[in-house]
Amino acid sequence: MRLAIIGGASGIGAKTISLLQSLDHELVVFDLHEPTADVTYIPLDLMNGEGIETAIAKAEGTFDGLAFIAGIPPRDDNAAACLTVNTISTVQFISGFMNKLNDGAAIVTVASRAGLGWQDNMAMLNDILSRGQDEMQAFCDAGNIDAATAYRLSKQAVIYWHQMQVPDHIGKHRFVTVSPAAVSTGILDDFINAFGPGVAKNLERVGRAGKPEEVASVIAFLLSHSFRGHRRVVRGLSVQERKRIRLALWADSVSERMTLVDRVWRGITQPVTRTEYTGKPELVQ
Repeated sequence: MRLAIIGGASGIGAKTISLLQSLDHELVVFDLHEPTADVTYIPLDLMNGEGIETAIAKAEGTFDGLAFIAGIPPRDDNAAACLTVNTISTVQFISGFMNKLNDGAAIVTVASRAGLGWQDNMAMLNDILSRGQDEMQAFCDAGNIDAATAYRLSKQAVIYWHQMQVPDHIGKHRFVTVSPAAVSTGILDDFINAFGPGVAKNLERVGRAGKPEEVASVIAFLLSHSFRGHRRVVRGLSVQERKRIRLALWADSVSERMTLVDRVWRGITQPVTRTEYTGKPELVQ
């Protein structure tokens, strides 16, 4: 497959590139910094709206999938930047790139566990999504929004926006978000500083932070699906399916892991058709 990767110079993005290259995919990578991997590179500054359009125009041909991994953590007083990069620019790039995606392509965007609860906050999220880059600072100032709150809102908004794309793309494209918790990358300390004891408590409960290669394997799996359209979760996991998931964790290869998880995924979901979708956001992937 020919894939567009937004954010590939470090962390989860770098691991995703490495994994996808091992699976013989052709990659075009957009990032502020040039990745060390041997890929086609297009510079991209997500704080520059006009630069986003320029970067998209430089991408030649069509693509079989898009993984949007780029984002920034909450840090000091960067509330406006969090909302700009993680939401406004993310939506702008994906929207502008859609005509370059082939039928059946997946749009896989890295969100965050911090985005949980978006269903209870849709009025504010609609407000955010109606604004442009140049309005984010005033929005944060007016609401006295700090960096940690802005980060949560940015991830809630991007999850919500993906859900709202479903009606117009059923049968053609798939919109999926991946929401990891703490991941062991160079920005983990930023999350610990921003969210305090909650992060430490979660890490203590789980035993360790996630690994970027683990998130990369999820992204690769979601990009790889051959079926078109979206699927709805219709039941919980059976005992046998739980065993398959555990077995997948110990698989010898990414391909074997994908096969095991895909079998479970297809078993607990059913296709969503355009006629049955109501437009109300729910668990549709």
